[in-house]
Amino acid sequence: MLGELDIYGVYVPGLLGLMLVTLLFSVVLRRALSWIGLYAIVWHRGLFDVALYVVTLGAITFLTQWVLS
Repeated sequence: MLGELDIYGVYVPGLLGLMLVTLLFSVVLRRALSWIGLYAIVWHRGLFDVALYVVTLGAITFLTQWVLS
């Protein structure tokens, strides 16, 4: 597990940093999926976007732990 990040004397959880990275990656991924037309076959776009974010956060967290260990 990642420790805290020190941002100008304020300690924030490491997961918050991963969540921000995931948010940026998720925005790019959603635009790419929209461009190729995947959302035309998705039943509920909001639910799909939340699931995509959670899966992406899990993958980035796993890769971060794998690289750091």
